[in-house]
Amino acid sequence: FGTCGWILVALSYFLCLVTFPFSVCVTVKVVQEYERAVIMRLGRILSGGAKGPGLFFVLPCVDSIMKVDLRTVTFDVPPQEILTRDSVTVSVDAVVYFRIFNPIISVTNVENSRYSTQLLAATTLRNILGTKSLQEILCDRENISHSMQVHLDEGTDPWGVKVERVEIKDVRLPVNMQRSMAAEAEGSK
Repeated sequence: FGTCGWILVALSYFLCLVTFPFSVCVTVKVVQEYERAVIMRLGRILSGGAKGPGLFFVLPCVDSIMKVDLRTVTFDVPPQEILTRDSVTVSVDAVVYFRIFNPIISVTNVENSRYSTQLLAATTLRNILGTKSLQEILCDRENISHSMQVHLDEGTDPWGVKVERVEIKDVRLPVNMQRSMAAEAEGSK
């Protein structure tokens, strides 16, 4: 940290001792079983990596703590208007399941891993489905979902995020396309 850094750390320890009964509320942090704490002292990650679970001592004004949830998280990809390979516009939405596997990388390499994963999921959905025909989208959802999961996992790996699963929830056709398909089905009876 340098001389100035060590002086600040020593002052912080001294203030904690002087204000002992009151400083406990500020200096002791609890990290749950499903969380890890990334503690930075003067902007550098403390040795030993992510801490947790348990009780941890944090120096006020010198340390900053970021808790990272390691549980699987889901989010909905908002409906995306996609032009398929056969020039049909469809509205597709999906759900993504992911978890953080490396809290330190997640904190240091990307500002907001959840939001970044959401944006990447929307872009990946548009890119992959734009190369498919309407029939492929309707009939081959499992392979498309797996392909999306692989692409997303590759993209989020440098952020410490593991995409576990992607599911395409709904494919909505334009109203005029639905009418023409219904009329064609009636005509074939």
